[in-house]
Amino acid sequence: MITPEYVQMMARYNQWQNRNLYGAADTLDDAARRMDRGAFFASIHNTLAHILWGDTLWMSRFDGWQPPTDEGGIVIAGWDGLKQARIAADVRFVDWGEHVQQEDLQEDFEWHPAWQETALIHPYAQLVVQVFNHQTHHRGQVHAMLTAAGAKPHETDLPFLPER
Repeated sequence: MITPEYVQMMARYNQWQNRNLYGAADTLDDAARRMDRGAFFASIHNTLAHILWGDTLWMSRFDGWQPPTDEGGIVIAGWDGLKQARIAADVRFVDWGEHVQQEDLQEDFEWHPAWQETALIHPYAQLVVQVFNHQTHHRGQVHAMLTAAGAKPHETDLPFLPER
């Protein structure tokens, strides 16, 4: 289904796009970042926090990260803390991607969702793709909110991902 090279590329893409969107969000004041803009998580800040929450939850399963403590999906309330946590998570994400092996991607993965008593088993590759898809989905929402707020994110297309 996917290869370690795909995982590495998507981890780098994730880091690149987070820098892009956080940089654009930095041009807004806190009230603009927290304004309810009709998205599922209401605001730019909350949606970015949700992405970090989801990444942290999945990486606690995949790579032993400390799981998020807030089930509501808002990990860090302050903007500076959220930015720093995102930067640190992205470094760890890229490192994790560098260590994924093809054998890992061919195995099934057992995980325990909080809302269910029994474990679920899915192909590991499918769950890895889900993590990247979740990020991209919500970053698209953030991009739309930033654009509506007058911020100007940079290029988002994968073919423009800078070389290392």
